Amino acid sequence: MADASTASYSASDITVLEGLEAVRKRPGMYIGSTGPAGLHHLVYEVVDNAVDEAMAGYCTRIDITLLPDGGCEVIDNGRGIPVGKHPKFDDLTAAEVVLTVLHAGGKFGGGGYKVSGGLHGVGVSVVNALSRRVEVDIDRDGKRHTMSFIDGGQPHDRLEVNGDSPSEQTGTIVRFWPDGTIFDELTFRAQTLLDRLQMMAFLNRGLEIRFRDLRSEAQRKPQITPIDYDVDRSSDEVSDYVAEPEATTIAPTDDPGLNPDDVEFIVFKYDGGISDFVEHVNSTKEALFEMVGFFEAVEEDQEVEIAFQWNTGFNSDGLHSFANGISTGEGGMHEEGFRKSLTNVFNRYSFDKNILKEGKDDRLQGEDIREGLTAIISVRLAEPQFEGQTKGKLGNVSIRSLVERATNEKLREWLEENPAEAKVITSKAISAQRARIAARQARDATRRKSALDGAGLPGKLTDCASSNPEECELYIVEGNSAGGSAKEARDPHNMAILPIRGKILNVERARIDKMLNNTEVLALIQAIGAGFGPEFELDKLRYHKIVLLCDADVDGLHIRTLLLTFFFRQMREMVERGHVYIAQPPLYSTEVGKSKVYLQDERAKDQFLVDNPKHNNDFARLKGLGEMDASELWDTTIDPEQRTLLQVSVDEAVLADEVFSKLMGEDVQSRKNFIQSNAKDVRFLDI
Repeated sequence: MADASTASYSASDITVLEGLEAVRKRPGMYIGSTGPAGLHHLVYEVVDNAVDEAMAGYCTRIDITLLPDGGCEVIDNGRGIPVGKHPKFDDLTAAEVVLTVLHAGGKFGGGGYKVSGGLHGVGVSVVNALSRRVEVDIDRDGKRHTMSFIDGGQPHDRLEVNGDSPSEQTGTIVRFWPDGTIFDELTFRAQTLLDRLQMMAFLNRGLEIRFRDLRSEAQRKPQITPIDYDVDRSSDEVSDYVAEPEATTIAPTDDPGLNPDDVEFIVFKYDGGISDFVEHVNSTKEALFEMVGFFEAVEEDQEVEIAFQWNTGFNSDGLHSFANGISTGEGGMHEEGFRKSLTNVFNRYSFDKNILKEGKDDRLQGEDIREGLTAIISVRLAEPQFEGQTKGKLGNVSIRSLVERATNEKLREWLEENPAEAKVITSKAISAQRARIAARQARDATRRKSALDGAGLPGKLTDCASSNPEECELYIVEGNSAGGSAKEARDPHNMAILPIRGKILNVERARIDKMLNNTEVLALIQAIGAGFGPEFELDKLRYHKIVLLCDADVDGLHIRTLLLTFFFRQMREMVERGHVYIAQPPLYSTEVGKSKVYLQDERAKDQFLVDNPKHNNDFARLKGLGEMDASELWDTTIDPEQRTLLQVSVDEAVLADEVFSKLMGEDVQSRKNFIQSNAKDVRFLDI
């Protein structure tokens, strides 16, 4: 709830940079894609505006509701979007400018917000451009102001006063309905939103974020729409199997959904902020000690909060950073400052306490200290500079200095005040150091052997002729039998085949020295050719497509998960840059006339029956990969003209960390709960 402070946020604080013309033509430039990720991004843009109000100190609660008719409603109790006439646009109010002009908002120009989230600031104007309808209610100055837009941002009802604000409250309500001619589908997935909303609540200490879903069970399922298979009915043959979906429709209007009074909000509110975040991430792991460490530092235009806790695991990639609430998956200056100071502080402490002997070559490396560390770095600054391929790297040099100073001073204080915890951390780091030295010796021995053997590639790798990594593909194939078929089926010019036997080592539960003693893991490292762990170098990648080709049964899915765990933990950049793919061999085939149609899964089969209600041939369930001959494997799975590859992406590293810990860690109950709660939505499961 806000008061007279609304005077500090007025129409003159809304700065305009450019218009909306290109948004509908190239939506991917603004929201990433027109698939599920882009659809959910609309919600995040609206919520980000409300979070800006919270970071400015004016909003304490945000409500997000999924509506039965396919819309989404976001309510905040901030100051309300300014409603006065905009100084640059005589005929528009500031609220109308915010909704209709790209890059217009209080986060530009410095007058409205000292610190704000949202990566590009495109905000609700892009939501408006990509929606078939948007309704906005603004409570400000004791009055309720309303306006609406249709068909991608066209004004429908201009801003007008529509009575008094209830109980003199302030805030903004935004309701929007995504445009079915833009998006591949219009069905929001509740769990995807909940994951993101929970993270926002962790990063904004004390902010209450509430979520409810008023859709019926039927409305929560993606709508199946007719597909044109281009079947020549007169000849009863399939001439071209091409799926071209029609514009997606919203949930049926005759289904009223759930009664709002019967649906309770799911509430996220964390008074401990990022300390609670660390505890949550570590909940599926065995913590080394109970407490979560925390320190913070504030300067005039920037501040940092850091929370940390060690667990008994062996991974050294549990560091997650954020800037103004934005995940900085590629790191940046704040991470650099913390990593450098963390290493220095622990070495100084270990030397001062005679845990390590100064002068010996036994200085702890950063990876030794970070083994088992879960840490959240959250910084806020007035002018963040985002860099990198995905704008996920923070470039402000000043924040590195602040983080270094804070860590040098406050982490050392924490170690002195908590000697028992400091002792177990340093003991673990020394054990990691010994394992690292043993792994280096094993690695060196492997390199020497490779040099003597010649090329240094695993013997079972069938390489391709091309030496251009950009066109080369490596198929990692489950089993020798399937590997044999894949060798025959492949295009030898640019497709390499690496068969693996059985299930590789679960690296979530193994140190690096044990990992290097595993034949299958070693073969993967040698074939990919870019190293692993801290030494991984993306530019040395021998293949720009790493394709996992496994059976669709339980064992195949388990092998795929083990491989993805290995890649995420030891070659994360390869996953983050989109080089890892999952082959999609079809599960069914059926005859249409004299032609065979392959269907990927149960949903594709259901879709086919919707499109062909009179189809009466029995569906054949395809054999495993090892039982396919080369021509069938090529036709269904490998041929670039016909295959379907699923690209693996990492939207939020911290969520991926949590998922891998649940699926592959020691906590059986967490894994069971995760599988039970996500089984019905498995086709949406993103890493």
